[in-house]
Amino acid sequence: MEYIYAALVLHEAGADVTEENLTAVLDAAGVDIEETRVTALVAALEDVDIDETLAQPVAAPAGAPAEAEAAPVEAEEEEAEAEEEDEDEEDTTGEGLGQLFG
Repeated sequence: MEYIYAALVLHEAGADVTEENLTAVLDAAGVDIEETRVTALVAALEDVDIDETLAQPVAAPAGAPAEAEAAPVEAEEEEAEAEEEDEDEEDTTGEGLGQLFG
C-alpha cells in the first residue's frame, strides 16, 4: 500500500511517477524497498490518467450487503423528514410566543 501512497504523493506534488522518484519517496519514509515492486508499479501506472481514476466513484466490494448501498439514501430521507418536522415545530412555536406577548 505504501507504494501506491508514494505514487499518489508524487502525483499530487506534480512530480513524475518514475522509479527514481518513487524510490526516493519510499526511502524518505523509511520503507524497505523492493525494486521489482517499484518497477512493476511504475509500469502499471504508465498509461493511467491518475486524476481521471481518482475522480471515478468507488464501487462496493463484491459480496457487500445491499443495505450498505441503501443506507445513505435512507439516512438522507430521514434527515429530510426531520428537517420538515423541525420546520413544522418552528411555525407553531412562533405562534405560541406571539400569544404570550399579544
